[in-house]
Amino acid sequence: MNIGLLNEKVTFQKNELVIDAIGNHKNAWVDFYTCAATIGGEGLASSKEKEEAGTIVEDVGMTVTVRYCRKASEIGSTTHRVVFHDEIYDITNVDHMNYRKKSLKFSCRKVRR
Repeated sequence: MNIGLLNEKVTFQKNELVIDAIGNHKNAWVDFYTCAATIGGEGLASSKEKEEAGTIVEDVGMTVTVRYCRKASEIGSTTHRVVFHDEIYDITNVDHMNYRKKSLKFSCRKVRR
């Protein structure tokens, strides 16, 4: 892995149960892990247009590759999401790169707000 390509900062957020001051329970996204990453495929072949409710919308995808560490290995596609340049991306797939414990690749889709 060429560490010179790890030139973008990404934040992984985890969906956790949070209790406020008066005891109400609610789900919230909490920052879990911030690291340097390689971003690939944003806006290229992985992007498509689709029709939703009579409107054509762009379905933007990208890949995020990070160095392996114990904290990054805990990231899952159902419990975490990625924040990159103030845009939110859902994780659709986690690739452990043949379980060599060198890098992790996350396939992501942009969240429509």
